[in-house]
Amino acid sequence: MSRLFGSSSGSVLGTAGSKMSSFRKVTHCIFDMDGLLLDTEKIYENILRDLLKSYNSPYPWPTRMKVMGTTEQRTCSILVNDLKLPCSVDEFLARFRRDQLLHLGRAPLMQGAERLVRHLHQHNVPIALATSSGADSVEVKTKNHRELFELFGHKVMGSSDPDVKEGKPAPDIFLVAADRFPDRPAPDQCLVFEDAPNGVTAAIAAGMQAVMVPDPHIEEDQRKHATVVLKSLEDFHPEQFGLPPFTS
Repeated sequence: MSRLFGSSSGSVLGTAGSKMSSFRKVTHCIFDMDGLLLDTEKIYENILRDLLKSYNSPYPWPTRMKVMGTTEQRTCSILVNDLKLPCSVDEFLARFRRDQLLHLGRAPLMQGAERLVRHLHQHNVPIALATSSGADSVEVKTKNHRELFELFGHKVMGSSDPDVKEGKPAPDIFLVAADRFPDRPAPDQCLVFEDAPNGVTAAIAAGMQAVMVPDPHIEEDQRKHATVVLKSLEDFHPEQFGLPPFTS
């Protein structure tokens, strides 16, 4: 499969620099949430930075990249063990979840998110949410956008779903999401939208194509596994994947 990258203008370019549109047609779409639909990453970073500061620990960039897109449990395990914090994983997780409930309710939608979700729903394209967050966290983060998130046919919440045995970068969450569509599409009929390298790795491992909308600070080599990389969901062209095009 060709790995394609977005140019600075948001157009799709092949690795040799020529425009390309050779994507597999899909019938179903699966969306990550944090950093992709909701602008939560800065809030998460501040929560974790403040928590780590209470243990007199920095929050280095390589560690931040390592936890991006992982379950809450895995995030806390990485932080406690890699940074050698003087606490248990359970203690750090409890504090992390408490602070999430306090701060994440104000997360705004990312650029282009509402337009794309509503467009797919209006054209009867089956859509699902596949987030590493737990159910309580999702409830808090989506409370100001409840009507939009109710458009998803189902939601898989990795930190609290017993069927998700391994978090991203393992493919479990996307395979579970695909299996819960009523018509149970094959993985290659599903298109995943992600912002994190761990999530893209999970999608590709599941046998799905992955549209990546990364943080600008993510290095080029951490984008290379994505099917296409865009600056914003506004730059997505549904017809390239056999989906109904935008009309305006």
